[in-house]
Parts: sequence; C-alpha cells; structure tokens
Amino acid sequence: MKTYPSEKIRNVMLVGSPSSGKTTLAEAMLFRAGVLNRIGNVEAGNTVSDFSPEEQETRSSQVTSLISFEWQDHKINLLDTPGSLDFAGELDATLSVADLAILVVDATSGVDHSLQLAWRKVAQAGIPRMFFVNKLDREFVSFDNVLSQLRESFGSGVAPLELPIGEGPEFHGIADLLTDQAWIYDSGHGEKAEIPESMEAQEQEVHEALVEGIVVADDDLLEQYLEGEVPDLATLESVLGQGVAAASVFPVVCGSATGPVAVDRLCNFICEIGPEPRGMPVGVGDEKVLLNPDANADPLLFVFKTVIDPYLGTVSLFKAITGTITPDTEVVNTRTKTSERLKTLVTFQGATSIDLSEIVPGDIAATAKLSDTSTGDTLSASGSAVVAKMAPLSQPMLSVAVVPRTRADEEKLSMSLRRACEEDPTLRLDRNEETRQTLLSGLGETHLRMTLKRIERKFNVGVDTVDVKVPYRETVTRQATAEGKHKKQSGGHGQFGIASVRIEPLPRGEGFEFQDEISGGVIPRQYIPAVESGIAEAMQDGGKVGYPVVDMRAAVYDGKHHSVDSSEFSFKMAGKLAFQAALQDAAPVVLEPLSQVEVTIPEECMGDVMGDISGRRGVVQGTNAGDFSQIIIEAIVPTAELVRYAIDLRSITGGRGFFTATHDRYEVLPAGVTPVTPAEDRRGEG
Repeated sequence: MKTYPSEKIRNVMLVGSPSSGKTTLAEAMLFRAGVLNRIGNVEAGNTVSDFSPEEQETRSSQVTSLISFEWQDHKINLLDTPGSLDFAGELDATLSVADLAILVVDATSGVDHSLQLAWRKVAQAGIPRMFFVNKLDREFVSFDNVLSQLRESFGSGVAPLELPIGEGPEFHGIADLLTDQAWIYDSGHGEKAEIPESMEAQEQEVHEALVEGIVVADDDLLEQYLEGEVPDLATLESVLGQGVAAASVFPVVCGSATGPVAVDRLCNFICEIGPEPRGMPVGVGDEKVLLNPDANADPLLFVFKTVIDPYLGTVSLFKAITGTITPDTEVVNTRTKTSERLKTLVTFQGATSIDLSEIVPGDIAATAKLSDTSTGDTLSASGSAVVAKMAPLSQPMLSVAVVPRTRADEEKLSMSLRRACEEDPTLRLDRNEETRQTLLSGLGETHLRMTLKRIERKFNVGVDTVDVKVPYRETVTRQATAEGKHKKQSGGHGQFGIASVRIEPLPRGEGFEFQDEISGGVIPRQYIPAVESGIAEAMQDGGKVGYPVVDMRAAVYDGKHHSVDSSEFSFKMAGKLAFQAALQDAAPVVLEPLSQVEVTIPEECMGDVMGDISGRRGVVQGTNAGDFSQIIIEAIVPTAELVRYAIDLRSITGGRGFFTATHDRYEVLPAGVTPVTPAEDRRGEG
C-alpha cells in the first residue's frame, strides 16, 4: 500500500447497535474497493473483521478491527467497533484516534438504546458524525420514519444527503440531493440516471432545504443565495465539509450493505466531506496544547490498542501525531522512559497484515514486539515529555473470582490474566487478601466469559470462576475479660504462659489497639509483644462466625510465668486463647461493608432504579443532572447487594445505565440478614 499525504487520509470508526450491520458494511466497502471478490457473511463466520475464534463462534464482533483500503486517491483506515455493551471499551479506545464516526442505523429497528449510547460517547469525544441508514432492502422499513427518529433524538443538525429509490425489496438506488441525480444499482454497480418522476417533487423540496441548511453556515454564501445565486457543487461540498468537521452538521446517507447498494457513495462522501486527521490534545508538563499533523516535526505517536498474539507477541496499534515514521525509527516511551525501536510498520485488513514503508502524521498503523509499552502510552523523540491523553474508558462493573482449573494451571494463570489486562484495559485484576480471592472485573457477563475463553485459547491455561465473597467482618459490642492458659509438659523444657485479657469495642474504623497494663513483673516485658501477637492473629483468624475481628481494644492486665518453661510461643498461645474465651462474652456482631454508589441512567428510568436501590437496602443520598438528559443517583448500598448489580441495572435500563462503586464504611449487619459463612465456600482461596 502506497503512502498518502495526511490530507488524503481518513480515519473512520463504524459504531452502532450489535445487529446494525457494521461488519457487513465493512465487507461491502472492501468489495467495492476491489479488495474482496465477494462479501463475507457474519453468520458463516467468514468476514474480514470478525476473524477471532470467539467472534466466529458467537457471530458477533468483540474487538475493534483495523481495515485499511484505498479509495479515490485516499487511504481510509476503517475501525470496525463492537456494538455490544460488554465490549464498549473497544469503542472507548477508538475514540482517541478516529476523526469521523459513521453511526450505522438498522432501518428495521431505527434509533435504539445502543445507538443513543454510541452517539453520546462519540459526541462527548467531540468527533464529527454522519449516519448510514442500512438494510433499506428489508420488508416493512421506512426511511422517512428513521429520519424522523434521528432528528428527534439527535437534533436539527441531522441532514439527509440522499433519498432511497424504492421501498423494501424494491429498493434499488438513491437520489443524490446535492447533484439532483439518481444512482441505480440494478446491474450491481451504480449507474447515473434521472430522478424518477414519482419523487421529483419530494426530492426538489428536500434538496432546497439541504442547500438552505448548508449556505446558512456561511454569511457571504447566504447573501449570494438570497440574491438568487445557487452555489456550485464544489462550494456546497466545501461548506458542508466544514460543518461536518465542526460537528454541527450530521449528514445522513442510506443504502444496503448486503446489496451492496450505495456503499460506494458512502466511500465517496468519506473522502469528499469527511475531515482530514485532526490535531490531538497533548500535555507538556502542566500545559495542554493541540498538536496538528506536521511531517517535519519530531516523531510522536500514541498507542491506542494492544493485541497479544501467541506467535507475534505484543502488537501495538498507534496513531502518528507528528513526524514521518519509518522502519527502525527509535522513540522513547514518555511514561517508562524506555527506548523502543519500531522494527516493522504494518497496517491491517482484519487479520491480514500489509507492510508499510513509512507512516505520515495522522495515519494509523501497527508495530510488533515493543519491550515496555502499553495501551495509552506516548512514544516520542528522546528527551520529549509530551503525553497524549486517551479518551476515558468504561469502568468495570462486574467481578468474578477466578481459580486455576488444575494444579498445572496455577503457575500460568497469573501471567495469563495480566496479559489479558494489557490487551483490554477495561479489565481489572485484583487480589482481595481478606477473602483470599483473585478477582477479574469487566463490563458484563459476556465480556468476562469471552475474556476467559480467549485466555484459554491464547495461553493454554484452564480457568474456572467461583462466586465473589463479600469481605464481612466482626466486632465486639461490650467489654469482656478472660484468662488464657497454655501449659504443656512433654519432657525437658515445658511450655507455660498465663495471660488475663480484657477486650472492649472501639469506634467504627479504629482498627485494633493494644494496651500493656502489667505491673509487678507477673509477665516479663519480653513476652508482652507475644501476647499482642497472639490476640492479633486470633482476630485475623476470625470471630464467632469466622470473619476477621476489627475495631477492638485489648489489654493484658495480669498473668503468670515460669522461670524455665515460659517462652514467647507460650504467651502468644495464651493471648490467643484469652481472646477466644473473652469473645464469647463480648456480644460479637457481624459487620457488612457498605459502598458509595454513583448510578448514571436515563431520566425516564429514575423511578425504577431508585426503587431497585431501596429493595437492595440502599439509601439514596441525592440526585444530580448529567449530560444528555441523564440523571446521576448517589446512594449508599450494602456491598453484598452489588455483586450482580451490573446485570440487573442493564436489564432495568435497557443497557443505558452504568455505575461506579467504592468502599465507604462498615456497619452492623441488620437482624434477619444472614451472610454466607467463610466455611461454606473455601474454593478460590490461596
């Protein structure tokens, strides 16, 4: 593939609902570009985009695919993103490098929740947008209805550039509203024709509205238009392109990916009115600047995606911000300060790599086997402290506890999980020392299930999941005393230690406090720390129910020792026994963790969500208005009630709600609520 100048490059992301036909549209674009001799079928598992075994098995996209091809003396870098909410992190990462988003609309279902969520993410990133209304050759579809939904949902900037010719199975062409020409696809390729007589009046009306909408953005052009001078096509396209780049105009084109009908027209529009590579915001110390593509500047590139391949190793996908990059270019990771050599430069058409001789600013490419570079890193010339900022990633909402399937899998599991997190930064790996579980967190059930399948395939390691344990604790509610006596005689030196201990509650969150009240040397000074150690160890081992004991003061106030048989071990055991005996009279209670929760939902779901929070023993603390008609609910909810909340919230809100939860405090578990005791499930510990 030859090198194109920056102004001839188009970085385009396909976004939309899972069933909108994004992957088939990518196939159709490659077919029209002459890359493919047939359009692959998602159900058959033979598309360029969905090439991983997991995608072929589920017949759906799970990762973003880079598909580069040439069109009309331009290079289009197509980024086909998954539509499923479980893989929203793939869309998030692409927001940092795309210059145009094409929202693919399923004409059979119109504007749905997934499309609205995709629009919100793209709009928040400030990316120019246009729509492709797909599947117009299906039964019972209406372009007019879809267009009305788009305008109602996304505002007056929605502007149709085409009208379909024919409805349903009779759909066979489009009317170009800019040129007043028809394009008919009866022969398989678009052929120019006159607008059908039956739709001349409608086409002329919409054409005039489109021209008026374009010229109103330019004062001089508007004045000429009002004086009766109609702008030529080049002028209209130029002003329209400015509106698209400013994200104030959102063109609507239409067609059928399976036809393929008008897919070539979409490629034309991408090149004609799609924006050139935009400047990228970067930080230099505390200062933030916008760096525009500059081939003469020092090399600067941003890694937006990492792929772990069992054979190739680590593949880093990046966007060049400035400078011209060639094979063997040396750069420095501004985070790790590690020097990296870009040995090879490639682009992709799905799984197929294509070697590149150089990368110009604004282009997207990949390199392999960087030694110390991760997703989100910036690579620059030596000595540069420039850092590019990645778009915010979706936060994990669901966790599972993972365990090796066999003893042979134990050593490989930890490494495999870390590599999976390198590849997908929306995953999070934690070790909960209280419950002794390894937790893998992600965006949903499917996200986590497919991640574990991918781990098994790529790293040949068996992994199972078990329920996540809630880190309950125990505490005492009144003062109690007891004597701990450890005596043992088995020949030679024996073991002897007696300690009298008093325990009492501390305010919540104070932890453990120990006091030495020994006088008269009844316990020698060197053995006092052993008593404290024994009590602390017993507290960690668990109280009456089996959870660690916290928020307690212990005092050793009396005891006995033997000049020969006493030892640190003897008094450690005496302290432990004294605590265990005193605990029985100290009215122990179970403490449950509470989480501070922030739930972001559409306004119309507020009643259902607040009712659900109350049903989880949660307390709503307040609500705030968010962007795009959203409501943010703040609440305190028992952590145990959040273990499956991500699944339930998605059901209540149709996938439009998300939440964050952070530990807030511990409170006494209410009467009538019974926690699972630690002894009931020990799998997953260790």
